Amino acid sequence: MTKPRIGIIISSTRDTRFADKPAQWLLDKVKDHPDLDFALIDLRDQDLPFFNEAASNLWMPSSDPRAIAWQEKLAGFDGFVFVVAEYNRSITGALKNALDQAYKEWNRKPFGALAYGSMGGARALEHLRLIGIELQMVPLRNAVHIGAGDFFKVSPLGANAPMSEIEGNLEGSLNAMLEELTWWAKTLQAAKA
Repeated sequence: MTKPRIGIIISSTRDTRFADKPAQWLLDKVKDHPDLDFALIDLRDQDLPFFNEAASNLWMPSSDPRAIAWQEKLAGFDGFVFVVAEYNRSITGALKNALDQAYKEWNRKPFGALAYGSMGGARALEHLRLIGIELQMVPLRNAVHIGAGDFFKVSPLGANAPMSEIEGNLEGSLNAMLEELTWWAKTLQAAKA
């Protein structure tokens, strides 16, 4: 059986986003993972229209070729880690739109998160987990949260220090999330075989 493929989805598309910094840190940490293969999916690079289909692709095929291309991209992954920016106590509009553009391609796949914001992105991640349940995904219990003093230490809104200055606070939760993600990805991959 091949290693499960995990897409790391950057959910913010703003020009001045913070997401690149934690996403790069995460990529560096997982690049040699023994059980999972990771690939970056930046929503900035996806040509997604606002959702305007007659229905979800659960009920009928999508008509917009951009939505179909997105669905085909997602179908090639066995799980996801979302880099979750918290905007106004929820996920970004870009992420919600990307989630709505597919349905079947999210089903029975686990997802974890690296969330950030003053409250560690906890409120946004809570919303994402609820959406994931509706999409028949498996939201993981463990997640990495960058909040409060750590967030302002590495964010351009604060000291803009390198991620290495806070990684000691993040590695325990990262390891727990990766262990859980590995178990679910392998289990669900085997169930599909």
